[in-house]
Amino acid sequence: MNFIVNILYTAWHLLIQASVYVLFGLLVSGLLRVFLSPNSVARHLGHGRFLPVIKAALLGIPIPLCSCGVLPAAASLKKQGANNGATTAFLISTPESGVDSMAITYALLGPIMTVARPLVAFATAAVAGIAENLFRRSKNDLSSRPDLTCPVDGCCDGRDCPLEEHRLHHTLTQKIKAGLKFALTEVWGDIASWFLVGLLLAGLITTLIPGEVFRRYLGGGLSSMLFMLAVGIPLYICATASTPVAAALLLKGVSPGAALVFLIAGPATNVTSLTVVWRILGKRATGIYLATISICAVLFGLALDRFYMTFGVSARAIVGQAAEIIPLWAQWIGALILLLLSIKPVSRSIMARLRPKGDGHQGDPDEFITHASMAKAEACSGAD
Repeated sequence: MNFIVNILYTAWHLLIQASVYVLFGLLVSGLLRVFLSPNSVARHLGHGRFLPVIKAALLGIPIPLCSCGVLPAAASLKKQGANNGATTAFLISTPESGVDSMAITYALLGPIMTVARPLVAFATAAVAGIAENLFRRSKNDLSSRPDLTCPVDGCCDGRDCPLEEHRLHHTLTQKIKAGLKFALTEVWGDIASWFLVGLLLAGLITTLIPGEVFRRYLGGGLSSMLFMLAVGIPLYICATASTPVAAALLLKGVSPGAALVFLIAGPATNVTSLTVVWRILGKRATGIYLATISICAVLFGLALDRFYMTFGVSARAIVGQAAEIIPLWAQWIGALILLLLSIKPVSRSIMARLRPKGDGHQGDPDEFITHASMAKAEACSGAD
């Protein structure tokens, strides 16, 4: 009984530390959805081997999509004319980062990891995208008109509507309301279950496994990076949910570099996403995608360990410090709000898993992309 209580206590402690930052990240993600749509910049991602990749990598950094949620968005970019390199960069930088995951990273892992995480995500995405464009066989980059559909309520497709006129369709209040609805329903709905699972997994790691085991075998060095890479690649976990797990690992003695490898490899790779990437971009691009993530994660992990050692910074001492500036009552309120917001998506997720297997979208990757895209479109149109 004490074992379960300890797991729940650790999970709750991490939740209240991160709650206010998660809510802030959700708020920003909703505003990004209304004021910055990835489809609206697809026209910049078609021609050229370098600049479109850089743009796509930068575009993906703040957008809060998980490794499966990013797939329909990337498929849309590809269909609208984005070249393979830009699509690859977007597929990597988006699930590895996001304003929500950066906020919780600051809360639980400190400022150094908060800066390192998006920088490594950008560098990895840029290297993979440029490599794909340099080694691609086809040089036919056809671009098409981007999807400029109104992100507030889909009132028009934006093609025959001048920007100055379209801005008058909705007030600032309407846009903010639509963004908040998107953040608290769709964005949180996508990650709520995994975030709570991540908290429980962090509690389990903290309670079950002695710190000496982690310090001895995962305290740094190449072997630690390779082990965390082997754990992270097949695991399905979003960027936000991976953060409390990384915090628990750091507290147990895992090196910050090894934790970074987990934060980079886990959200960007899993069997489902690799299968769909294979279908969207092809075999060679998938190999570049996986190899670049693996190599960059290990190299940057080793570099981060060296940084902490050079400047004498203790990663364990930093964990959770940022949360101390938030009053305890605000942390509790934030945690309770997140739990209330989680009731519907978690129950829906449980019911989906209890359905017969034939009812899911586990077949053709193209079918998965189609259904995911339809779900996104329905959620957008329902914002009215």
